[in-house]
This record gives sequence, C-alpha cells and structure tokens, in this order.
Amino acid sequence: MAFYQERIIPWLIHLSMRQRMLAPYRDRVVSSARGRVLEVGIGSGLNLPFYASAATEIIGLEPSPKLLEMAIKAARKIPIPLRLLEGTAEAIPIEDHNVDAVVTTWTMCSIPEIQSALQEMRRVLRPGGRLFFVEHGRATEPRVRWWQDHLTPAWKRLSGGCHLNRAIDELVENAGFRIERLDRGYMRGPKPMTFTYEGSARPQ
Repeated sequence: MAFYQERIIPWLIHLSMRQRMLAPYRDRVVSSARGRVLEVGIGSGLNLPFYASAATEIIGLEPSPKLLEMAIKAARKIPIPLRLLEGTAEAIPIEDHNVDAVVTTWTMCSIPEIQSALQEMRRVLRPGGRLFFVEHGRATEPRVRWWQDHLTPAWKRLSGGCHLNRAIDELVENAGFRIERLDRGYMRGPKPMTFTYEGSARPQ
C-alpha cells in the first residue's frame, strides 16, 4: 500500500489533472494571484504556466516528494522565482502574515485536517491578502450528494485521500474567511466527481 501511495498515486494525480478542460479554471484562479504567493498542494507544477507577471514569488507546498520532483522540472520553464517546500497544509512552515495570496486548485478534497489547514492559510496571509481557489466538492442536488457520501469511503482509499463530499464554501467561511466571489456548477463528467467551487476569499 505504501508503494501505491508514494509512487502510483502521484502519477495518477498528475495524469488526471492534465485534462484540458481544467485549463480555463486554472487560468482564472491562478492568474489572479499577486505578490508573494503560496500555492498549497503545488503537485507536479501544472499551475505554474498560468501565473501572471504580477506574482513576484511563488512558494509551493507539497507533501509528496515524487510530485515535488515533477514540480522542479516544470519550474525550469517559468521566469518567476519559485521556492518548493515539502510539508503539509496543517503545519505551513511560513511565518505569520507573510504572503499576499494563497492558491489552491483541487487540493482541499485530499487534505486530512482541512479545517486546520484553512486556519493555517489564514494565518500566513497578510492583512488584505486573498485566498484563490477552485475545488470540487459537495453538490447541491440531494441525489448527487447521496452518491458522494456513499462513494467517498472507497474513493478516498483509491485516490490519495480525496473526499467527494466536502462543502468548500462552508469550510472556508468556518475557518475565518469572508467569501468575495463564488461560482458553483458542474464540469463535464460524472456529477459526483465534478461539482465545482471557484472563487476568492479574504480573512475576516
């Protein structure tokens, strides 16, 4: 199981997240980040080409050594200074109020202690900083939610801890953020896996 989690899962994540239909979401969310940016769950670096010149530095946090290896290769193609950190979102190794923006893309589903992680993101943001996110999560339709709740226990084991049924907006607000913008809806694909939250929030 350890080999599957450490070697197979990172490649599966990389391949699944390369889908072209995700590019418009990445473009809107990632290009909005300004100044010193912390990307939580940088993965294999698929977001790196979408950062605008307004991002002056990127700090990429990732718990998987294998995905960090891939991110190092992706970093060679961008001009923005990048620092990669191996670590978890529940204990971000950055001082208080030290970044201008936090970016998460399809990351909150797999963080074990998501509420603690969001509080950490709020801690490291400077006054006036923003959290930019695009995540999949709990749908609005009761029938789809039923499937999400019943599929999640098995899905977590196969997909590196991914929860299909997290209500992203509620989690963000409960961690002390005020949501400024939020768009919700389905992407193409099976409804239990594709209900999407896209938006931005500020610490209260």
